[in-house]
Amino acid sequence: MASLRDIMTYLCEHYPYKDDLSRAKLTKLVYLADWKSAIDHGRQMSNIEWYFDNYGPFVWKVWDTASENPETFEIEKSENMFGNPKHVIRLTGRAAPASLEPEEQAVLDHVISTTKDLGWNDFIKLVYSTYPVVSSERYSQLDLVKKAREYAAPPPL
Repeated sequence: MASLRDIMTYLCEHYPYKDDLSRAKLTKLVYLADWKSAIDHGRQMSNIEWYFDNYGPFVWKVWDTASENPETFEIEKSENMFGNPKHVIRLTGRAAPASLEPEEQAVLDHVISTTKDLGWNDFIKLVYSTYPVVSSERYSQLDLVKKAREYAAPPPL
């Protein structure tokens, strides 16, 4: 299992639009990577216990990891296009490279290529259309590995 710091480092390093990596977007990119890994490999990339809150899959662990690793991440405070606060997570010049297995890099590359050209609304639609979200109640834990097994199971006759 990859460390969350390594997953975030790889995403920050390879995502082509660095200014788009807000706290919310980076969190949901990690969610998509965990979901893709659960489908493809039967396990999440991270050890996050995902929660389905009002705004889809969410946890504070991504924010906490960025805040607790100032040698790797810096948090730039700005505003979004509506004038609301926005926190962009970036790599510092001192960040150590991500240590990931090739299959983990492939999952992250897939997530990046699938999402990089989506505007915010289409990105959120993608996240909200994933099976764990559409098949779960709000305010519940999302067991991505269990949901991946359900997703892959043939439909009942």
